Amino acid sequence: MSTVCVVGAGYVGLPTAACLAHLGHDVICVDLDEAKIANLQQGHVEVFEDGLPELVSAGLASGRLKFAVGASEAVTATEFVVLCVATPEGANGGADLSAVEAVTREIAPLLRSDAVVVTKSTMPVGSAAGVALMLQDSGAPSTVAVVSNPEFLREGTAVREFLGPHRIVIGADDEVAASRVATLYEGVNAPVVTTSLSSAEMIKYATNAFLATKISFVNELANACEALGADIPEVIRGLELDARIGFGGLAPGPGWGGSCFPKDTAALMHATEVAGYGFELLRATVDVNRRQRSRVVDKIRDACGGSLDSVRVALWGLTFKANTDDMRFSPAVDIARLLVEHGATVRAFDPAAGAAARAELGDLLEIASDAFDAVNDAEVLAVVTEWDEFRNVDLARVASMMAKPRIIDARNVLDPKSAREAGFEYHGIGRT
Repeated sequence: MSTVCVVGAGYVGLPTAACLAHLGHDVICVDLDEAKIANLQQGHVEVFEDGLPELVSAGLASGRLKFAVGASEAVTATEFVVLCVATPEGANGGADLSAVEAVTREIAPLLRSDAVVVTKSTMPVGSAAGVALMLQDSGAPSTVAVVSNPEFLREGTAVREFLGPHRIVIGADDEVAASRVATLYEGVNAPVVTTSLSSAEMIKYATNAFLATKISFVNELANACEALGADIPEVIRGLELDARIGFGGLAPGPGWGGSCFPKDTAALMHATEVAGYGFELLRATVDVNRRQRSRVVDKIRDACGGSLDSVRVALWGLTFKANTDDMRFSPAVDIARLLVEHGATVRAFDPAAGAAARAELGDLLEIASDAFDAVNDAEVLAVVTEWDEFRNVDLARVASMMAKPRIIDARNVLDPKSAREAGFEYHGIGRT
């Protein structure tokens, strides 16, 4: 088994470190956040991720997983250094690689001669080659290799997807280095796709761009269903049975968000524009996604008679999707802001984002203690995150607590017939 340093203990780095330790490697996960590292050393996991606390506890107990502040000392003793630092959207729409560059320069003179630097952070095409040049310019041994090994982890299911992925992509100009990185995944049953550095980076961007496009497409399709009198769930069932389209990813809603799709679509558009090509389909995908938030707000306003002034709105959900505590670029938060801008009073509940929501959104809206507390005396309920808790709620009780029983089901998580039988005026996305 191998020695690995994972740089970054966030939504990607921590599951990566814990899963590699689970596979039998000796892993040290490092971060600059001293409080976070102190908590992790005690087995306290702040990231909301199914199965992750158990893996971290097991790794600590076995001694295969350790945590430390800063990368300098850790990289001197490890064969692999896996970069899992943030690459957020920059001011010009491109990826901000400042964290990657800072870590690269810091670790370069400390690396072992046989070290492999693995870029798992999402970076524009050509960035891994840039990391290789920066390592050499910053004093790394000439024998250090750089490999692109993009992650395809979805928040909420990251552990399951790391240990049971659709594929493992390894991009390298050095076949030996690529083979060495592949050994990190021994015990994982998945096809290994070996490519050039640039192609590996493009696969990651292409994946997120396609998935974002798929969501925007089904949202446009749902809007067309509303205009033409068709029912989107029935249409989706017919679509998914076509093998050329396949199952999954066709779920209409308030649009996509989170830490990946917004920044990765922006970065790919920026990169292609710099290269002299306008990615118009992707631009349309982003525009559709932006309009979908406003469309949900329009539905809420229309249900309330054309005005949101002083209307009490209950919001179920604040995270960008279910089974995560992440509110970054969340359509639910965008919708809440738009509602307040239109004069509404918003009271929201989310099963995972309570404390963070109070800290971040307390000046914007009220945070309820549970789903029923959110709807008390509300004039309309908007379901904007697809938590299972909302699917199984007692709708009759909800209706009895509201001033006016109206539902805008922006995730289509509720059964329209049951909602109407409970006394609700029900409006979904693309539903009859």
